[in-house]
Amino acid sequence: MRATLGSLGVWIAFLSALVGAALIVRDLLRRRRGAPAAQVLDGRLLVPVVVLGGVLATAAMQWALITHDFSIVYVAENNARATPLIYSITGMWSALEGSILLWALLLSLYVVAVIWRYRRRADDEVVGWATAVMLVVTAFFFGLMVGPANPFVTTAVPGTGQGPSALLQNNPLVAIHPPLLYAGMVGFAVPYAFAVAMLITGRVGESWHVDTRRWAIVAWTSLSVGIVLGAWWSYQVLGWGGFWGWDPVENAALMPWLVGTAYVHSIVVEERRGLLRVWNLTLAVACFALTVLATFFTRSGVVQSVHAFSASALGPVLLGFFALVVVSALGLMAWRGDELRSTVGIDAAFSREGAFVLNNLLFVGFALVVLLGTVFPLLYDAIHGGQVTVGPPYFNSLAVPLGIGLLTLMALAPLLSWRKASGRVVVRRLEIPAWAGTIVVVVLVLIGVRGVLPLAGFFLGTVAAASAVRSLVLEVRADRRRGSSGLRALTGRSGGGMIVHLGVVILAVGIVASTSYVSRSEVTLKPGQTVEVHGHTITFVGMRTITSPAKQSNQVVLRIDGDGTFAPGISQFAGRGNEPVGTPSIDSGFFGDLYLTFDAIGRKGGTSGAQIAGDVPPGSVVIGVVVEPLLAWLWVGGLTMGLGGLLAFIPTRRRRSGSTSKQEAEAEAERVDTPVGA
Repeated sequence: MRATLGSLGVWIAFLSALVGAALIVRDLLRRRRGAPAAQVLDGRLLVPVVVLGGVLATAAMQWALITHDFSIVYVAENNARATPLIYSITGMWSALEGSILLWALLLSLYVVAVIWRYRRRADDEVVGWATAVMLVVTAFFFGLMVGPANPFVTTAVPGTGQGPSALLQNNPLVAIHPPLLYAGMVGFAVPYAFAVAMLITGRVGESWHVDTRRWAIVAWTSLSVGIVLGAWWSYQVLGWGGFWGWDPVENAALMPWLVGTAYVHSIVVEERRGLLRVWNLTLAVACFALTVLATFFTRSGVVQSVHAFSASALGPVLLGFFALVVVSALGLMAWRGDELRSTVGIDAAFSREGAFVLNNLLFVGFALVVLLGTVFPLLYDAIHGGQVTVGPPYFNSLAVPLGIGLLTLMALAPLLSWRKASGRVVVRRLEIPAWAGTIVVVVLVLIGVRGVLPLAGFFLGTVAAASAVRSLVLEVRADRRRGSSGLRALTGRSGGGMIVHLGVVILAVGIVASTSYVSRSEVTLKPGQTVEVHGHTITFVGMRTITSPAKQSNQVVLRIDGDGTFAPGISQFAGRGNEPVGTPSIDSGFFGDLYLTFDAIGRKGGTSGAQIAGDVPPGSVVIGVVVEPLLAWLWVGGLTMGLGGLLAFIPTRRRRSGSTSKQEAEAEAERVDTPVGA
């Protein structure tokens, strides 16, 4: 019954999206020819039916997972009777078919949100074409489940349930990270749909792109928090003490984020100055195309990754859809070439719009660097039939200078004026931030911090943070002079954008400190032995085993610095061949993390699940010790970025013209109308 309901929901959503798109297109074409619209069912009325189908399919899948209906193959492969409720629920996006279902459901919710948002402009051609495009995309993803990615395939001989992968039931972040990541990537379908609609109708000079900026902010914020939570999950679960390994699937999520960041900056220039029209259309298309490419990387089996799903037949289909998105958009832009030309240009390179352009080039350049490093092994294998690896050294060698360039722009851009900036005025505005950065660097050097690049990162981060705080102070003062509390200045594109700036700086400082000054060691301990490692005393207290219906965990009990007790372990979960997975123990603080792992055990180590080391005395254990300064700043910075993005989404009152106060004039002159980046 559950499989029947789920399949019915998929078919309802697929057919409704397909028919709805066809009806909307037919009506639009008839109106374009001047003929009266036929008295047929409006395609927009089928959008709630699409959502209904998606919700029905999702409810059926969740019902099957929670009740352990192993007659459904997907449930049998990703669930077990001993699986805790939270991981039964998250099982829907723990494998390929269920993740496509979540993707399609979120996409259908975006379509209905667009219909509701533009309900008073429903007869506008741009809205009509955008809705049709989104319905076509929705039909494609539901169509995958009608064909090669059917999550409701049944078997006549139900199994006992393999359970989710051990890595996907070892931390509750799996309940938050994928949905946020998917919501962000799916959300970029809205700017894409409106970009295509503008090109089809030829109304490329109107403000629709500016109007869809808020959709991009929602998608960008969700994707940002999703990526940071993914790094947090990797840090807490994989046991390697790192948070970002330039894995192909990690890169697949990073690329649309980089291009999306460029887009939400660039659209501000179009709103303020009417510039970068073609560039913005290109970025909107590229952002969505990269999400499709990310889906290909994750779900085709062409890349090996701890984050990737198993091999499937979806590869050619997804690659074909990616090609269709890119080629059709290029064709439309070529068709509208004459209408895309802007009649104005940048007055001076040393201006806020000049900084935005450079910012865009850096972000897009960064995305191209990541794309090249990700696809090169695939191209090499296809051409030469061999394997080659592009690892962290390649990405890091290019990411460091690009990161320094972006921090520099973040420090300078809030201080620049539109059209043309005065060097003397910028120097005056930069004085306090520069002094703050200098003081921070001097203090760090005095306490023993060394390294040219890390110190440069700390200096630029401090200057960027001080510039953001300065802009916020000006906004708050101006808001108070208008009789408000000043809190309104923290919302909207300007206030929320500066809070995002602060989040980016906090995250960047955390990355610089944790990667530049990380210390890694392995120590062998006998029972009762105490050693000192990287300024911490570690005592091996003993072993313990914790058993539950879902797993058995064998832990090493350690006393840290004489009082704190920590227990890194090896866990074995029910199902999945009893595969062991490490569970690190982390002492996280404001100034740094102590990261402990259970790496190996000596001969006659029993059934701990840990690797048995023949050269380690019986009863002894090998403990991995990693000390990473300021790592918690990554998570704080990521959440601050999310908060800033939410505040940037809140509409603010337009400023009254004729303001005469010095604070208001200065705040208006320096206004940064963007929620992110430079």
